[in-house]
Amino acid sequence: MSNQKPWGQHLVLDLGGCNENICSKDAISAFVKELVKEIDMVAYGEPLIVHFAEHSYEAAGYSLVQLIETSAIMGHFSDNNRDAYLDIFSCKCVNQNVAIKVVEKHFAPTKIRTAFLERGIDLPLQAPFMQHNLQAAVVNS
Repeated sequence: MSNQKPWGQHLVLDLGGCNENICSKDAISAFVKELVKEIDMVAYGEPLIVHFAEHSYEAAGYSLVQLIETSAIMGHFSDNNRDAYLDIFSCKCVNQNVAIKVVEKHFAPTKIRTAFLERGIDLPLQAPFMQHNLQAAVVNS
């Protein structure tokens, strides 16, 4: 049985030229708490914000996971190139414009790239998705 209704929405944000807030655990926490409130979601617990890859100049930065009752918000923040990558996935509608305003307020990026996807296996194929042909597994006895 085919379901043409979206299962969820996925907002993908690539940010360039952000301010120093992407280097601060407290600033990232304040950002995600305001984002959850402003996009009318409900946080499930506290955000997990961890600094990774301190051994690598290019990769060092914070990663964020905030579970929400309708799915999750994830982010990766690069200390040294001041870029950030955010994903908001929810089976409740996401107001893209509100999310972007909160991002601009907290991180002041000089560039933003967005992608917005409706998720669901039976929806019409949309970029950047592409169909993959599954191969049947051969079992040798």
